[in-house]
Amino acid sequence: MRQKHLLRLLSGAAFLALASLTGAPQSFAEDKAAVEESKPFDVNSVNSFSGAFLAARTADVDKDLDTATRLYRTALEFEPDNNDVKQRLMITLLMNGQFEDGVKIAEELKTDGSVERITTIARAVEAIRKKEYRHAEKILNYEGPNDLDRLMNGLLLGWAKAGEGKPKDAIAAIDAMEGPEWFKIFKSYHTGTIALAAGDKATARSKLNDAVLDREGGAAAPDTFMRAVVALAKLEARDGNKQKALDAVSVGENFISNYAPLGALRKSIEEGKPQEQQVRSAAQGAAAVLFSIGAALNRDGAEDIVSLYLQTARAVDPDSADILVMLGGIAENLKKPERAIELYKSVPENSPMRRLSEMQLGLTLASIGKTEEAKQHLKALIDVDPKDMRSYIAYGSVLSDAKDYKEMGLLYDRAADEIGPVPQRSHWTIFFQRGIAYERQKIWDKAEPSFKKALELNPDQPQVLNYLGYSWVDMNINLEEGLTMIRKAVDLKPDDGYIVDSLGWAYFRMNRFDDAVVELERAAELMAGDPTINDHLGDAYWRVGRKLEAVFQWNQTLALKPEEAEIPKIKAKIENGLPPVTAKVPAAADATDGSQPKKITPDATAPGKKS
Repeated sequence: MRQKHLLRLLSGAAFLALASLTGAPQSFAEDKAAVEESKPFDVNSVNSFSGAFLAARTADVDKDLDTATRLYRTALEFEPDNNDVKQRLMITLLMNGQFEDGVKIAEELKTDGSVERITTIARAVEAIRKKEYRHAEKILNYEGPNDLDRLMNGLLLGWAKAGEGKPKDAIAAIDAMEGPEWFKIFKSYHTGTIALAAGDKATARSKLNDAVLDREGGAAAPDTFMRAVVALAKLEARDGNKQKALDAVSVGENFISNYAPLGALRKSIEEGKPQEQQVRSAAQGAAAVLFSIGAALNRDGAEDIVSLYLQTARAVDPDSADILVMLGGIAENLKKPERAIELYKSVPENSPMRRLSEMQLGLTLASIGKTEEAKQHLKALIDVDPKDMRSYIAYGSVLSDAKDYKEMGLLYDRAADEIGPVPQRSHWTIFFQRGIAYERQKIWDKAEPSFKKALELNPDQPQVLNYLGYSWVDMNINLEEGLTMIRKAVDLKPDDGYIVDSLGWAYFRMNRFDDAVVELERAAELMAGDPTINDHLGDAYWRVGRKLEAVFQWNQTLALKPEEAEIPKIKAKIENGLPPVTAKVPAAADATDGSQPKKITPDATAPGKKS
């Protein structure tokens, strides 16, 4: 329930107010359309306020922040006192990582109530950065009703007091802060780190333990939870409590498996290496506040405000790996891969998250068509540490996208050799991907054992159940067992349109057309706009005599841009329909109805799925 309460902030008054400032106004879409045909344009050729402002707004919508800031500056040259332009310039500067320029405008706009939330944060962080802690306290004096603002300002105020040399007052102020239940994990983590920075180990241990025991809070704010785990483990290790430190690491590993920093931390603790805390100063504490809340709010549609928080955090903690990696992920979501690559490259080489950033960098290179460079980059990561299975998954996804299934199979053979004869549950993905590679090559005698091994390691994994079950049905073997597997996959993930489509298509392949229609209609509702599902539904409609609806679905499929190889087959069905049903259940090699095995779309971190 707590996670729902936290996410509800995103639709509350505070978030809407922030979104109205950080996101482009709705009218921007019309403005953007008005200049779309003239792009690209020469920024230096703009010679009027309206031209500069319109172009700046368009660049803003496109998340071209460099261009937007230049054009807003140009607009201000024509109208220096235009506060609307100043607001937009301030926000784009902060989102673009140009903190010093942004905070200067925030100082100019400090009495402007419409941007008070943003100017307060920027000015307070700047004061903390300059060690002007009393000034920061004055800025952060918030008495409003909004929970998010109260939490943000209250935590920053605590760090300002800590910077002033009053850690006990800081902890007391945060402890006294009233708010909903989801405040708890943020309060526990930050009071714990304030105590740590002040050398009060007893209080730090107590507060961090509170955070680590707050599993509901961890579900709502997993990044803050994991920071608490790391801080507690390092505290215990520095105090010589090696087993307690490893126990803390285990709590984190049970919470999120294969989390890179924890693996590195466990190794360093076991080797007796010295441990340095991530937050050691008020400035880093302020950055941690912005990261904590930004990470908790991070989801589709919130990229602007989260970027603003994280870039502001970066201004006072520029080497924070988790801030850089999260900003890189946001840049990828916004279709700004070049910016993402720059951010991934900025992660310090000695950071436990450096390897993760290198993997993401490789995947991003592949996403912009630099496939060979991505391959070489990811292969090098495997050669450096052949035991790290994440590298194989990342490289395997690039090979899959390139349809290089032969190399993909060899890659996962190597991974399986590195795993050895006693694989762990977490290795199911390696065997699943190897099965996909060989199934795509039509080498079933190598694919099937890999799928079975993946299922042995993870018996309730819906993607594996779906893939193996569907493959059997499609080949007209093990029909009942295969159908049972697919049904189980649907039970485990009833809202996965691809898996529901598999069930419907399995019924179709078994000539159970009425059952196929029921499941394929449901799949089409779950995954509206998927050409493969629409095509399958059209086939099922034809078989039950709903021929007008079948032709409509096939035409819809063409409009949804299916794979090139499928277009002639779909057009032939629109022209001629499907041939009569054969008496037997058709095996894949005998199919005469134009159907094709389902497309496979594995990604970097999740198993491939028939879709």
